[in-house]
This record gives sequence, structure tokens and C-alpha cells, in this order.
Amino acid sequence: MKFRGKITDIACLNHFTRVVTTISKLTKTCVLRLTPDHLFFILPGKVTNGGVGMWCQLLQANFFQEYQMEGVTSEVQEICLEVSPEPWSRALKTVQSAKSVKLKLTRKHCACVTVAAELPTLSSVGRVVTHDVPVDVIPRRLWQEFQEAGVPDFDVSVYLPPLKTMKSVVDRMKNLSNFLVMEANLNGDMNLKIQTDLVSVTTHFKDLGNPAWGVDSSQDGGPSQSRDPEVMAEVTVDIRKLQQFLMGQQVNPSKALCNIVHQNVVHLVLLHEDVSLQYFIPAVA
Repeated sequence: MKFRGKITDIACLNHFTRVVTTISKLTKTCVLRLTPDHLFFILPGKVTNGGVGMWCQLLQANFFQEYQMEGVTSEVQEICLEVSPEPWSRALKTVQSAKSVKLKLTRKHCACVTVAAELPTLSSVGRVVTHDVPVDVIPRRLWQEFQEAGVPDFDVSVYLPPLKTMKSVVDRMKNLSNFLVMEANLNGDMNLKIQTDLVSVTTHFKDLGNPAWGVDSSQDGGPSQSRDPEVMAEVTVDIRKLQQFLMGQQVNPSKALCNIVHQNVVHLVLLHEDVSLQYFIPAVA
């Protein structure tokens, strides 16, 4: 069981750091699943029990200039590790000017992912800074929990408004209520609402557009074409969980969308050419 990756491109290093930092804002611990072609950061949250869930997929070739891994056996080319992304984020932020950064699965006093950065120097003597980030190797008998969560059988899918705008709205609403109603329809409309005994506030977003699978019943998970496009599907969520998602986002997605299962779950998706991040927020019981 081996893993070694090397990043020599500064843009790739910056992008990888932003992804890891985003993950660190969403969870204190998660599962890092390594395969020959991909890295996955997974939070197998029990959404049905009120927990959030996360699935982030990275294509390794778009980040690493060198990448080698050997799985637990020659037939099973995977490694699953429990990691704390925040120490990773801190380590990567301190080496943004490095000539190269190596990530390697090592065993020191415990299993670690060692971050070794070769820093620029004016002398002929190289400088290498090393960070050892402890990890736990997850046994194969538990791996079934870390398979990709499928797209839920949603009622409405809609593109999100600009995330900075949405964050500003949610930040203000958080001062008024702990709960927020998200609702959307197949006309590309989305509303964010709070309702208390003292105040009722709604922010309307129009003409956001609906992804193709949201209006085509032949797509997996898509709603029926018989659904009235004006009818709203809604979910009441803990506003802090939505705010956490919006505050931590540094992926800079090319597309961001929201799938709503009426009165059940909000499925948020951020898409970049080499990163996809899915986040599940359950309805408030």
C-alpha cells in the first residue's frame, strides 16, 4: 500500500490548496479515498438522521505532475484514509511559493501523509520543509460506506444565483432565524424565506435556469414532465449548515446547482472542469 504525488505547477498547487481549504471549512474529519485516477474527499453523513453529507471528486492528472499509488492488494487498487483536512490546508498554505510539493503516505509514530515542500533559495543548498499530517488507515470491511451517493430522486433542479450574492442574503437572514426555507420551480425561480412570529422575509431569484436533467424525465433522478413548472418544491433547512457551505466555498465553480427533494433534502452541486463537489443538507425534522 503506497501513495506518492508531486506537484510542480504553481497554479495546480494553488487550486489543490483551495479545494482542501474548502473541505476543511465543511468538516473536521473526512475520508480520503485514493484510486489510480482520482482522489475523493467523502463525508458519509447520515442525511436521514439529520447529518450533512459530502462527496468531492478530483481528477489526479489535473493536479499532480507525478502520481503513483498501490492499493491494499494488486486486485484492489484503492486506499481509504480518515483525515483531518484543516492541518492539510495549513501545511499547503505555508508552501505556496514552493518549487515543488510532494505528498507521500508514510509511517512515523503513526500513519501520516507527509507534505514535503522544496522552497526556493539563493544559495546552492536546497531547503525542504516537511509537515507530517496524521491519518488513520480504514480497513476494507468499512469501505462500503464510502461509495458515491447517487443523485437523489429530486422534484426540482435549478441553477444557483451567484454564490457571493446568495451568501450575503443568507448571512443577513441568519440574524433573524435559525431556519430557512429553500424553494424552487421548473421555471428557474428560487426563493429563500424565513418566517417567524415576528417577521417574514423572502428573497426572490428569477430566470436562473434549470439544468437539462431537471426537465427531461428520461434522465436519472429527473422529475416527471407532468410537473407544473410554476409549483414550488421546498425544504426547510438549518440555516447554519447552508451558511457553512457558502462560507467555505473556494472552488470557484463554472456551474452551481441545487436539487430539491420536497420536504426532504437539498442537494448542492459545484462543478469545475477538474473538481465536482456535492453537499447534502437534510430537512429540519
